[in-house]
Amino acid sequence: MTAESASHLRRISVFDATLRDGEQAPGNAMSAQSKVTLALAAEAYGADVVEAGFPGSSPEDAEATRLIAQALTTAKFATFNRASTSDVRQSMLAGGARPNHQVQICGTGSDIHLKHKRGITREESVQEVRDSIRLAVELGATDISFGVEDASRSAKDHVQALVTTAVECGAGTIILADTTGCATPHEYGSLCAAVRSWIPDEVILSTHCHDDMGLSLANALAGIEAGADQIQATLGGIGERAGNTALEELAAVLAYKGEQFGVIIEIRLDLLYPAYQSLAETIALPPYRNKAVVGVNSFATEAGIHQDGILKNPVNYEYLNPHRFGRERSLLVGRHSGRAVLRYLLTRTGIPHDDALVDELYEEFIASTPMGACEELDDLAKRLSDRATAQADT
Repeated sequence: MTAESASHLRRISVFDATLRDGEQAPGNAMSAQSKVTLALAAEAYGADVVEAGFPGSSPEDAEATRLIAQALTTAKFATFNRASTSDVRQSMLAGGARPNHQVQICGTGSDIHLKHKRGITREESVQEVRDSIRLAVELGATDISFGVEDASRSAKDHVQALVTTAVECGAGTIILADTTGCATPHEYGSLCAAVRSWIPDEVILSTHCHDDMGLSLANALAGIEAGADQIQATLGGIGERAGNTALEELAAVLAYKGEQFGVIIEIRLDLLYPAYQSLAETIALPPYRNKAVVGVNSFATEAGIHQDGILKNPVNYEYLNPHRFGRERSLLVGRHSGRAVLRYLLTRTGIPHDDALVDELYEEFIASTPMGACEELDDLAKRLSDRATAQADT
């Protein structure tokens, strides 16, 4: 994409929620210093806002926030707060009245939560928002975002009351949370379009989607089509229950399809996988075989038909270029491989061959491979070379 072609595209900012929502899932706890390392990685790959944590929840989160606030130089950092004056005070103590500190306040949206979780009325929830945002302003916050929890199950008139109150009190960003991952793209897009029509153009509209039905990325994209300016996402899609919008998947879609959406995203694709590896090591996240972009097999194939096509031209079966994402193409030889990979290796190693030899080697090295086993091309190339040398010596 040229600079000229990108000039008419709307920029989508990225709010990286890995260190807060991502950490909340069982098994994902991180130390304050680990969070600093990952926050710097997020800043390096281009996250506009890095969510440092929830200072009101623990001294560890407060300490992580203080350290991240000192470490970041280009990205903003965000603190999570309920619509609670106590939470806001804790966040302002931890993060300070810095220009790059975004105070994120979360209000109660759905009648389900109002009744069964909070035990308060709609009017009381609006007043909480008013009080907490006003306090943040009084304490020197210059960047305030307001999120509607369970927005996708909320009555639209209540969502409107919450967001208009938030904007009137000083919020510059509105976040719509599909907290339970229950929305379809049509439903979530309609909600985003409605809220976009209620708030001034200069107020940022942000998505926060969960993946309980596997729709978080689709919902985030529907939000973009409906006017969202920002996406909240996590590396690897980690987060509560089934997780959040996967940052690397969002980046891939918009890197390849951004013009179709009329938007651009400024993320260093090549730095996402190293950051994901660091995250996985930090929280002992098991490798995924089939996860998009960061999965073990994202750019690997064993199937003979696919290998034949890739050897002729990778574009036959690779839509995403692995090198753009800091990955390598991997052709693994196993029971599903074919003769094409043998011909390729024999030619590469300079071993003369005909169909009879290829058939013989196929039976010896591929057809007899134990179920589930496979090896790298270079390893098989060495075995073929050793075989040829041994036969020449006899």
